[in-house]
Amino acid sequence: MRIGVLGTGNMADALATHWVRAGHQVAIGGRDMHKAERLARRIGGGAQPAGLRAAAEFGQEVVLAALSFGAGADVARELHAALEGKALLDCSNPVGPGFRLLTEGGRSAARRLASAAPGAHVVKAFNLCHEDVWRMRPPVFDGRPLAVPVCGDDETALARVRELVRDVGCEPVAGGGLERAGLLEATAALFIALWVGEGADAQAIAPPLAYAAGPAPLERAGKDPQPSA
Repeated sequence: MRIGVLGTGNMADALATHWVRAGHQVAIGGRDMHKAERLARRIGGGAQPAGLRAAAEFGQEVVLAALSFGAGADVARELHAALEGKALLDCSNPVGPGFRLLTEGGRSAARRLASAAPGAHVVKAFNLCHEDVWRMRPPVFDGRPLAVPVCGDDETALARVRELVRDVGCEPVAGGGLERAGLLEATAALFIALWVGEGADAQAIAPPLAYAAGPAPLERAGKDPQPSA
């Protein structure tokens, strides 16, 4: 794939590095060309620096919006023509001081991107982990690859993002349509508060899948099965 990256920060670095290693062509776009050039050199593998518009135009299939919540919609609005028909991948987290969800009571960050670039197919993914987790090769814990929820409405765009999730060494999980992206963003706010604010293990708050609907009847009763006569 040809992937345009909007942004020169840590998420752009972590994800684009995996994708270049997987054989994709990547352009790193930034307003500051020196930062774009420095990151492209760091990533290597033919990654090329570009301005924001040039990177959006380069990404024929996917454009990653590795931008802060405050900047994302403005940049998407500015580049909307170059984003037409493409998967626009949003990894942002609208989390503010006190781990507060900045979109509370309003549209999600992903929906704001979709409104700013109505011809693009916005997909939400890669927002639940610190950038250093995405730098891992691969993100595998206790022998199990990290699962990445993916939310979006366009099947072609979702298929492309699922491929990119696998290229990072993770497993994509269907998270529903873009209307559910706000739930992913709220989950990130909760997890960050638990990890950073409380020092709690957020992974421990959910039971294993086999217990998602509660224990089996015999386990609820705390009894061993009786042998049949």
